[in-house]
Amino acid sequence: MTGKNQIGNELKASGTIKFRTFNPQKNTETEQLFTEATDAEINEALTLAKDCFPEFRAMSGQRKAAFLDAIADEILTLGDELIQVFMSESGLPEGRAIGERGRTIFQLRTFSELLREGSWVEARIDTSIPDRTPVPKVDLRKMNIALGPIVVFGASNFPFAYSTAGGDTASALAAGCPVIVKSHPMHAGTSELVGSAVNKAAQKTNMPNGVFSNLNSRGIEVGSKLVEHPSVKGVGFTGSIRGGRALMDLAAKRAEPIPVFAEMGSINPVVLMPNYLRENVSSTAKLYAGSITLGTGQFCTNPGLILGVKSPELNQFTKELGIEITAFDPSCMLHPDIARNFERGKTKLFEQKGLKVVNHSIKSAPANFAQQAIATVNGATFLLNSEMHEEVFGPFSLVVQCENLEELTNIVEQLEGQLTGTILTETDEIAQHPELIRAMQDRVGRLIFNSVPTGVEVCPSMLHGGPYPASSDSRFTAVGTDSIKRWVRPVSYQDWPNELLPDELKNENPLGILRLLNSANSREAIT
Repeated sequence: MTGKNQIGNELKASGTIKFRTFNPQKNTETEQLFTEATDAEINEALTLAKDCFPEFRAMSGQRKAAFLDAIADEILTLGDELIQVFMSESGLPEGRAIGERGRTIFQLRTFSELLREGSWVEARIDTSIPDRTPVPKVDLRKMNIALGPIVVFGASNFPFAYSTAGGDTASALAAGCPVIVKSHPMHAGTSELVGSAVNKAAQKTNMPNGVFSNLNSRGIEVGSKLVEHPSVKGVGFTGSIRGGRALMDLAAKRAEPIPVFAEMGSINPVVLMPNYLRENVSSTAKLYAGSITLGTGQFCTNPGLILGVKSPELNQFTKELGIEITAFDPSCMLHPDIARNFERGKTKLFEQKGLKVVNHSIKSAPANFAQQAIATVNGATFLLNSEMHEEVFGPFSLVVQCENLEELTNIVEQLEGQLTGTILTETDEIAQHPELIRAMQDRVGRLIFNSVPTGVEVCPSMLHGGPYPASSDSRFTAVGTDSIKRWVRPVSYQDWPNELLPDELKNENPLGILRLLNSANSREAIT
């Protein structure tokens, strides 16, 4: 590691602002010193990105696919060094590091396959009918094209999968957009190593200089300047509601407003239906204790709110959940600031009138290790106190005891937008309450049946987003192949000569992609 900024294929560090990352396991700063990007370096990275965009956008899907595959190969070539740096900057264990690296590789290769197949451009062709009366029909053809340079903010809780070469970067590069990463200050070393892999891959596959840059930043200044820069055409962000909202406001105030695709806070409500709970008290308590503590509760899909109807079974579940969750040993959080915020969030919630702490771990633990907890409150109190609706980022969940399913449904309807919602139920039981299903699907992006929300599959059917503030635009996903749609816009061509059309829209269909031809899916040429 050098601690320098990656400006296209060059390393630069002319700035005076220096910082180090932090090892939460050892509770000490790491050795490497990093240099924050200067205004000149920001401008240079964006000038390179802007200049290389026309060439990169026009590049074939095969060439861009080879680039993504090469990135995956280069990340693997970094070997154990990358794993060790990941662990030192996050406090996460080796198994998590290897697993998350595997997911990142899979994402890159998934987008590579998408590019090789080619139908992601959503080509639409409506051929002309010149003799139509009373007005002839023109020839119209439409497809998606890349937006332009994209800024990606590295995430705190996923140093690989949602960061430098994670899903935002992979999907933006696949779309044909150069990427400028603003690395997360907690993971600057991890980001530099992954960034070096991206730039090696770019050079090996003859990508234009500037297709990727990685900039260091201790605070918010670099990120703000990137969003405000006129060459930037879109932003990808995973983090807090406060951070996402600030970026959205900056982007909206520009002379040319741009989209910010922000995945933000979520408490991921879980509904316990009475009949289901009656038969599954202990198994559900054990299952959800594991989900709540997974990754020290630092997943955006952590089940932070559990809703049930008052009953002896719900009381027993709440008691057993408290026992199960505190049976786990405390584990390390990502950073001292995150650990402090977790403790503050719990304390603030515990002070709320009407809330009862069910169980709170008090095991001896090193600094930055989270003490997991379960609390409970009645439905009426929860409804009246919006502070109880806020996310506590860490291994915590609040059990809300409702008077009946009507009150429970009302609570769901009053929640802010969420990434996920889960219903634990018997099929016949929930079938009698379509109003509850409707309430849940109106508030969440992904509706889960009899499982846990932790775990996000990378596939075409995944929707990782939801109504605000879970995400800034509920029509889009941050995970899966459809996440590429964030970085493109549709363009129609009317009555253009065939030889001047993009290959995706030409009569002969030289790429052999699936197209919507006169309202029917087809790979056939137009004769």
